[in-house]
Amino acid sequence: MKIIAINAGSSSLKFSLFDMTNMSVIASGLFERIGIDGSCYTIKYHNEAIKEKIELNTHTDAVKILLEKLISLEIISSLNEISGVGHRIVQGKDLYSESVLITDEVINNIDKIKEFAPLHNPAHLLGIRAFKEVLPNVPMVAVFDTAFHQTMDEEEYLYAVPYEWYQKYGVRKYGFHGTSHRYITETISKHLGRNDLRIISCHIGNGGSITAIKDGKCVDTSMGFTPLAGIMMGTRSGDVDCSFIPYVMEQEGLNASEVVDILNKQSGLLGLSETSSDMRDIIKAMDEGNEKCKLAFKKYVRMITNYIAQYYVLLGGVDVICFTAGVGENSCPTRKAVCENLACLGIKIDDEANQVMGEFKKISSEDSSCLVYVVPTNEELMIALDTQKLINN
Repeated sequence: MKIIAINAGSSSLKFSLFDMTNMSVIASGLFERIGIDGSCYTIKYHNEAIKEKIELNTHTDAVKILLEKLISLEIISSLNEISGVGHRIVQGKDLYSESVLITDEVINNIDKIKEFAPLHNPAHLLGIRAFKEVLPNVPMVAVFDTAFHQTMDEEEYLYAVPYEWYQKYGVRKYGFHGTSHRYITETISKHLGRNDLRIISCHIGNGGSITAIKDGKCVDTSMGFTPLAGIMMGTRSGDVDCSFIPYVMEQEGLNASEVVDILNKQSGLLGLSETSSDMRDIIKAMDEGNEKCKLAFKKYVRMITNYIAQYYVLLGGVDVICFTAGVGENSCPTRKAVCENLACLGIKIDDEANQVMGEFKKISSEDSSCLVYVVPTNEELMIALDTQKLINN
């Protein structure tokens, strides 16, 4: 069985083709600048990569070329080999607590709630409709970033604002990166042979979220109504006092949307360091004595530490802390600094074991009060597995 996992953006389409007999990636790639001058694609397979500039006016064009290339490159022999297509959907609101087969009703629901993810859901719909046009008889599955977090209690997901805002407008915490946090939960639970774990999952990359998990279910998560909330990120501010927004609007002559755009795209590591949104650049500049980068690093680590400490109390202790995503998997100094901040809780890592990048590994010391692991995430595989499960039912 072969399944394609899709992440469609407004002008892009990222894919991974899986052989589900051994859960391996046969091919992957990215179609870029769809509908924009200079469109192109990259396909990686058999340790090779082909890149080509080609006119891509629509997502349907991208899907057609993708499927043609899969055949012409002999990655598959025919389209009949494709058993299903799984689509990453950022926002499912509280309508979906698990992945579902895509029907006309599901498409309409994703469209109805597009205002909750205006940069993402409309783009995902472009991908769904393109595949529906080109592969009309192949079942498709929607895998929602928000689904895993739907087990939160009201006291965790509600904001202390007028209750009618929640009733009328759906103002509440939804959380994101749920597919990654679920993958981490299932992977570490299988590894340790336990389903009763208290886990704090730290998905920290250019975007970042911390999630408290008990017995396989989300208890709380750091991102909120949008992915702007929570910890400081590459270009996102994380939690701020929203009352400074009208003040900055007046001082800078900006409107609310412009200020929020700055909080999303010009803040975080980039905003404080005035150097880069990439942790590798931050650490390099720190080592060279850049004081703003030192400040940005300390603030980043502090915000992660604070959420872990908060969730430690919420869960009544912790059995495992997992680091994942770009920074979590690859930045030894960041993991070390976070765990040093948590030393008062008895959390310790082994410096030698911590010298790991992109590999599954226990990094806690033997006398640590809890286990600490690096767990590489695989959202694409999770999408493929959900797709396989639903089309086989």
